[in-house]
This record gives sequence, C-alpha cells and structure tokens, in this order.
Amino acid sequence: MVSMEEFREYLDEACEQIPEEYYGELNGGVLLREEVKIHPKSNGDELKIMGEYVYSRTMGRLIYIYYGSFMAVYGEASKELLKREIKHTLEHELTHHLESLAGEKDLEIADEIQIHRYLERK
Repeated sequence: MVSMEEFREYLDEACEQIPEEYYGELNGGVLLREEVKIHPKSNGDELKIMGEYVYSRTMGRLIYIYYGSFMAVYGEASKELLKREIKHTLEHELTHHLESLAGEKDLEIADEIQIHRYLERK
C-alpha cells in the first residue's frame, strides 16, 4: 500500500500529463481527500467512489480524488496499475468538467446507466 504522500505524487504526475487547457474554469483544482467514499446506492460498502466532479455556486468547480477509496480497491495493486487507475479516474472527472462547461451530460448518463445495471444485479 502506498502512502498518501506517494499517492499525491502519482496524482500530480497524472495531472501534468493532461493538457493545461482542460483545467480551464476548474477554479477549485484537483483535491486529494483521505477518506473512503461509498456510493449512496451501494449494497453495503462494495461500491466505492474514486473521484468526484463538483460544481456549486459557492465553491465553483473542482475535482475530488479519494485516497481511501483507491487504497480499499487497489491497496495491494502494483504501482503501475495504481498510476493507470489514478489517471483514468482523473480523465473521467475532467470529462465531467468539460461536459459541464459545454452543457452536455453524456458521461453523467453513462454513469447512471452503469449504476442502474449494478442495482439490477442486487
């Protein structure tokens, strides 16, 4: 399991690999949070939220990445896999950001379909 500091380095590396213009209007930036975040529709604690795009009138636009969720799912994974998953999650949340700016909801709809399929399996 990697430390939160090491994880932060991996997240910083992932952020640097993405073109700067994708961060436009993301005034709150990309924030690392320590906790495990469980999806509200999860069966118990099996469905963890790795990242979250937030837009609010008071806080603006920001992305949370949940270290605890990553460690719960990928704590024993190789560093290479962990880095790939961090980048994948960051790209996913940035897509939410860009779609929000464009007034689109394609990824939001795709996420809802995925949750619906999960709930059908319960």
